[in-house]
Amino acid sequence: MSGMIVTVTPNPSLDRTVEIPELVPGAVLRATAHRVDPGGKGVNVSRVLARFGRPTLAIMPGGAGELATLLRRAGVQPVSTPADGTTRVNTALVEPGGVTTKVNEPGVALTAAQVDTLVDTVRVHAAPADWVVTAGSVPLGAPADLHGRIVTAARTAGARVAVDTSGDALRAAVAAGPDLVKPNVAELAELVGHPLPRLADVLGAARELVAGGIGTVLVSMGASGALVVDADDAWHTGSATAPPVRSTVGAGDSALAGYLIAMTEAGDVKPADALVHAVACGAAAVGLPGTAVPGPTDVDPTHVRPASAPDSTLDLTGEAA
Repeated sequence: MSGMIVTVTPNPSLDRTVEIPELVPGAVLRATAHRVDPGGKGVNVSRVLARFGRPTLAIMPGGAGELATLLRRAGVQPVSTPADGTTRVNTALVEPGGVTTKVNEPGVALTAAQVDTLVDTVRVHAAPADWVVTAGSVPLGAPADLHGRIVTAARTAGARVAVDTSGDALRAAVAAGPDLVKPNVAELAELVGHPLPRLADVLGAARELVAGGIGTVLVSMGASGALVVDADDAWHTGSATAPPVRSTVGAGDSALAGYLIAMTEAGDVKPADALVHAVACGAAAVGLPGTAVPGPTDVDPTHVRPASAPDSTLDLTGEAA
């Protein structure tokens, strides 16, 4: 299965998006559009990969029924591990301009045995994979180091591992030494324990992680673009020209998928080139409804320009994409 990218979503969901003219608390609101998509950060990465024709399978606890059906329709092979209960539903109320109010259900609790089975399943499917992406929140009942355990299992099997999570889960995953982490500015600030108001601060924090053993740090920064740092260099690019904002949900997942798509192309692909594709994918995602994901015809990298000398004075206050 050369080129296979496996994703792991410990807390999958069905994402219901309802577009409304205006959010008015206490009122009866009439929707102008609605849709249901397979959800969860790893699932979203797999969906982007599938749209680009890349082989991918999505590992998740539960996830049978409607979620599995939607994934197969999207070209993603679902791999379900044992879980009790039904898949959670996350509801997003989206106003014109992309202002989004989300209600996320807690998800299905996992027993210790079910956590072990999830990790063992990752180990089996990681062996023939190029990359394993483990992403999203940790479900009830699971330990905070779940992503860290998944990192260890996947790397032991010989795969490279990317992580996209936050808080204690990100801290534990970083301790396990993944090949790539993709925080946003707020998540990176929480990880290093201090605010990151300027691009120079983000660059310093990312370099600190690389010095500690992380192969690559990809930081999404909303309207300020993204930054990629590895042991050799650092590159920043501003945001791509984007269509009118319909929903910001899943933009960071699309950016991570875009980066991995580029980095696994044949030939000598540089991180700067992969960064351009990542930012273009993230920009395309915000113009799509709900958690719809971009494909090749949605993505325009021509307006994205990477810089090897990032503007260290750039103010990032409020950026957390």
